[in-house]
Amino acid sequence: MTLAGRTVSLADVKIPIYNLSSREDHIAPARSVFLGSRFFGGDVEFVMAGSGHIAGVINPPAANKYQYWTGGKPVGDFAAWIANATENPGSWWPHWQKWIEASDAHRVSARKVGKKVRALAEAPGEYVKVRV
Repeated sequence: MTLAGRTVSLADVKIPIYNLSSREDHIAPARSVFLGSRFFGGDVEFVMAGSGHIAGVINPPAANKYQYWTGGKPVGDFAAWIANATENPGSWWPHWQKWIEASDAHRVSARKVGKKVRALAEAPGEYVKVRV
C-alpha cells in the first residue's frame, strides 16, 4: 500500500504482535486472521478466542465463560494448527497479560478522566440514548 507517497507493508512491522481472533467471528474470521499473521515482519502470537465477534473479545476473566486456543506460531495449515492447539478455559485476557508482561512488566497508574480534557458526559455517553 502507498501512504503519503511511501510504500507501507505489514512486513515492515517488526514489533511483537498478539493477534487475537474469535472462533465464530463474521467480520474477521479466525482463518483469515491466522493467514494474515504471516504478513507481519516480526514474531506473532496467534490466539483464537471462543464465541463470536464481540463476546469472544470482551469476555472478562470474572465471567468464567468460553475458552481460547493457543498453539504456537501461526504457520502452515489453519486446520492443522487447530488440531494441535491447546484449548484453555475462560478468558484470553490473563494469557495476553502474561504475554505483554514478558516484554515489560512496568505498570503505570490509570489516568484520571477529565483531568486534561473535560469529559463530554458520563458513561456510556449521550449518543447511546439518542433515538433516530
